[in-house]
Amino acid sequence: MGRKLWLTTSAAVLLWAGAAQAQNAQQPANDQDSTSLGEVVVTAERRTTNLQETAVAATVLSGESLDDRGVFSLEQLQFVAPSTTVQNFGQGNFFNVRGIGKSEPTTAIGVGVTTYRDGVPVFPGYFQTEPYYDIGSVELLRGPQGTFAGTNATGGAVFITSRNPDFSGVNGYVMGQVGNYDNLKFQGAVNVPLSDTLAARFAVNSEQRGSFHEITGPYRGSPGEVESNSARASFLWTPTPALRVLLKGDYNNLDFGGYPADPALATNDPFRITANGPHSGRDETARVSLNVSYVLDNGITLRSITGYQDGISEFSTDLDGTSALNNTFYDRVEEEVWSQEFNIVSPDNQRLTWLLGAFWQYDDVVFPVTTFPQGAYHVGFPEGVVDYYIFGETPKETTAVFGQISYDISDRLQVQLGARWSESTSTNDDVYTTYPAFGLILFQDSEVTARKTTGKLSVNYKVNDDNFVYGFVATGFKMGGLNAPNFYVPPRSFGPEDVVDYEIGWKSTMLGGRLRTQLGAYYMVYEGFQVAIGDPEYPLFSSIMNVADDTVLKGIEASAQFRSNDWTVDVGAAISQSELGTFYAADPRVARTGLCNANTGPASANCLNLSGNSQSYAPEFTFNVGIQRDFQLSNGATLSPRIDYAHIGESWTSIFNKPALGDQLEARNLVNLHLAYKTDDWTLAAYALNATDQTYIAAVNAGLRYAGPPRQFGVNLTRTF
Repeated sequence: MGRKLWLTTSAAVLLWAGAAQAQNAQQPANDQDSTSLGEVVVTAERRTTNLQETAVAATVLSGESLDDRGVFSLEQLQFVAPSTTVQNFGQGNFFNVRGIGKSEPTTAIGVGVTTYRDGVPVFPGYFQTEPYYDIGSVELLRGPQGTFAGTNATGGAVFITSRNPDFSGVNGYVMGQVGNYDNLKFQGAVNVPLSDTLAARFAVNSEQRGSFHEITGPYRGSPGEVESNSARASFLWTPTPALRVLLKGDYNNLDFGGYPADPALATNDPFRITANGPHSGRDETARVSLNVSYVLDNGITLRSITGYQDGISEFSTDLDGTSALNNTFYDRVEEEVWSQEFNIVSPDNQRLTWLLGAFWQYDDVVFPVTTFPQGAYHVGFPEGVVDYYIFGETPKETTAVFGQISYDISDRLQVQLGARWSESTSTNDDVYTTYPAFGLILFQDSEVTARKTTGKLSVNYKVNDDNFVYGFVATGFKMGGLNAPNFYVPPRSFGPEDVVDYEIGWKSTMLGGRLRTQLGAYYMVYEGFQVAIGDPEYPLFSSIMNVADDTVLKGIEASAQFRSNDWTVDVGAAISQSELGTFYAADPRVARTGLCNANTGPASANCLNLSGNSQSYAPEFTFNVGIQRDFQLSNGATLSPRIDYAHIGESWTSIFNKPALGDQLEARNLVNLHLAYKTDDWTLAAYALNATDQTYIAAVNAGLRYAGPPRQFGVNLTRTF
């Protein structure tokens, strides 16, 4: 397996002959640059830098690029960014970069990939369905992050920035869309300078769509029917050249009607299923972010980023995925997140640059005592016979200080050093699990605290104006926590997860600026890798445990962007391999007897040594390519056809790697088509997503399979002003 990976890697190195990992489709600013690519910048490191000269593996996309590629939510991001997978299974999702992120549907495990909206880290795990609209840019950084911004991330971070108000005048856009499955969509934004120092921008997005599924049986609800409404208000105040105050508020009311699914081993058409259970799925969220910066006379920038978020998520489903049984699931989650970050940033125009920061976050998740509609967290096996309920509060608090310095030893050679100290506390505050049929009540009121120092050392070398190479070693940390209430007294905790990441990269600009290439390789070693398995002593429960031996992820990522005259081409690829360390586990789906110690086994038919198994949702190969041609018509209009192709290789849905139990996701090959006719202030576009109408399973969770979206097509008309 390893030999196969690195032979393929060598071939990819020869193919690209380029440099590290970035992807962008921003268009040049004027006609004289129409045969070359514009500069790509990254702002995630709390300062603006040229991505081709920054030691980071990243994909950067403008708002226009997202529209052209059909990227309107987190789920579509996997089809334009190497090493990225998103498995949407309803109320939550598995968002992984290099196989690291969120691979277990539980609030007990932290996320390995952090998402930021306008500088604020958003809800971890839940509430990831917020649509992309009126977006300025999306930056996806791969590998451990934490020495320059916000919270810890062991797998990567996504920075989503909506368009800011400006003083250019009254301007904006309106867009209307119609498509199959009774799709109707309206989107718009307006920018309004209110004075010489105050500007505002308002944006809305509203969409409705029918279900992809045909469902028979006495089910309840409107599974798969979408009613989505979002609004944003932004205000920019610049009373002096030194002071900048940016306030943004977002509101989302997203009703998905539920998420139809059937058994993981089913062989029928996944869009034609039967059910007799409930179906609902709704997220309602509000977020406020305040970004204040002040530039001192000596060029040092002081910055404060404050965030508040509140959300309610409701979900119910037919847990067996058929009308034969009556297994059900109901869930209501209420989450509130406060965060505060401070930065002190040095000027850019000096040999020594530096950044200092402090971060605090309080994330409170509540499973309330409620009757929605059968309890806040309620599982029935079957409903009304064997039920269990969970309610309580699980707050998490994080405090951190971090910093990063860069020193130019010469005009070509630079050294960067970053460090982070963090303390995290996870609490199960009066959490109850009840089994009424057995008169059983389990209670937990405990907390666990972890402290860790991590860092990054990078050496960067500018070979010439067109070639940049780097190498770094970085460490990351994800806190431990508490398992749900069970028969252990005191409750069993799980330890933190640590990673050491070794990376090298090479970024190059060729053909007079018409071609940019990026190539990079990584080798990541995880200690205490967190996995969720059947409890060794009480199979009734699932427990989060740590893999004692080292878990290794390694791979290569490559991308290239080309522009010449009216042609634009973007390519990205990744080859990876993951191997769990020595670890014994009992598959909760298989009947078993006796104990199964995670470190010593003993190995048996139902106590498996998972050493060498692949991490969940970590495909060995991902590839994407987009090609666009702009035709200049005689009437001054532009006709731009575009085709995007994405391949995500097969992957496993659990660490047990058992195809017979439905653990294997087949490879998917998706084609998106886009045709835009632009004249003056009008753009008429036709689109087809999953144009070949490939049927594929996007995720497996709790024994159910969730189909990826079928072919969607339609037209939209946009007017800018």
